[in-house]
Amino acid sequence: MSKEIQEMMQDIGKRARSASRAMARASSEQKNQALLHIANLVRLRTSEIQKVNQVDVDRAKANSQDAAFIDRLTMTPKVIETMALGLEQIISLEDPIGKMTALKKQASGIELAQMRVPLGVIGIIYESRPNVTIDAAALCLKSGNAVILRGGSEAIDSNTVLAQIIQEGLAAAGLPKDAVQVVTTTDRSAVGEMITMTQYIDVIVPRGGKSLIARLMAEARVPMIKHLDGICHTYIDADADLAMAVRVCDNAKTQRYAPCNAMETLLVNKAIAPKVLPELCKIYQDKGVELRVDTLTRSTLEASGFKNLVDATEEDWHTEYLAPILSIKTVADIDEAMNHIERYGSKHTDAIITNNKMQADRFLREVDSASVMVNASTRFADGFKYGLGAEIGISNDKLHARGPVGLDGLTSLKYVVMGHGEIRT
Repeated sequence: MSKEIQEMMQDIGKRARSASRAMARASSEQKNQALLHIANLVRLRTSEIQKVNQVDVDRAKANSQDAAFIDRLTMTPKVIETMALGLEQIISLEDPIGKMTALKKQASGIELAQMRVPLGVIGIIYESRPNVTIDAAALCLKSGNAVILRGGSEAIDSNTVLAQIIQEGLAAAGLPKDAVQVVTTTDRSAVGEMITMTQYIDVIVPRGGKSLIARLMAEARVPMIKHLDGICHTYIDADADLAMAVRVCDNAKTQRYAPCNAMETLLVNKAIAPKVLPELCKIYQDKGVELRVDTLTRSTLEASGFKNLVDATEEDWHTEYLAPILSIKTVADIDEAMNHIERYGSKHTDAIITNNKMQADRFLREVDSASVMVNASTRFADGFKYGLGAEIGISNDKLHARGPVGLDGLTSLKYVVMGHGEIRT
């Protein structure tokens, strides 16, 4: 690592730490004012954002990036409007900072409560989604944190213009511009410095592919909120409503292929497989989805005249495709389905389609994932759809934050003691 990169990152860290104190004392009105300014600027400058984003997209295409990558990188008017709506939803949310549990008097006479406080400085490392720049900054601002954003080199132009918009919004509300900083170098060594800056950064949130997460897990000294994979399953139970199963499972896979909450493996109870698989798989094949199937599923589909099926391998059950590819397995019962999820799942999001309350309750209790769903598309596992305004990431860890991480996940608690001159004896 060059001395120049190290000094730059240390300076960013110092300024973020200083700004974090101002953010911790900022009023809800100030924070909401900043977010409203940012939302207005995002809408007013949609054409500029798209123009700059096109530079990133053209560069990615020239570098032969795949369709899923380009999809994550592209900022359409719909994506930009969704960012603005996310900002407005965050404005409408209750500010968690300063909230206290009721004071409880102890035998000693002291009164004890817990207060919700910011984490401090959050470092976010992400790859090809420039909308993360707005979403993450907004959540960090509302929760009273300062944030250092290090996007991927492929989105450097988009991230830079969005950072300028955010800092304009901060300044308009009288908040320090250093509360949101974007690392403008594409040098990978900046990440190496960032993940060891324990004196300035309180938590790292990585949003990216396996290689990024694996690197950070091996090298980071700053604590992380993370998820590695999104191998999401849907299990169609024997007591499922067929029309619902077809509609939900179609959406879970094909609404968008690139997000981490898209279904990658479909599990189908053998009792219902001949009724539901032909209709559902025709939809998939008509949409160009490659089907990788086990022996029982192949038998069911070939009996209905299906061709162009691919035999699923052991590796397929472990794979997050982020592409129009789907693994399908026919299972004997809910136990085999849950055993499969336990073995191959990534503890991200898993769903059951059933009208059997007992089976639904078992699935909810026994499937150990951050989001577990009944009769709903896995595509709902998202901060915006959960009413969190946006999300800073999805955590499949069990400590501190789990699932889509919104405002509360970016805060901590401290004990508050109110005394009246008591001393310990």
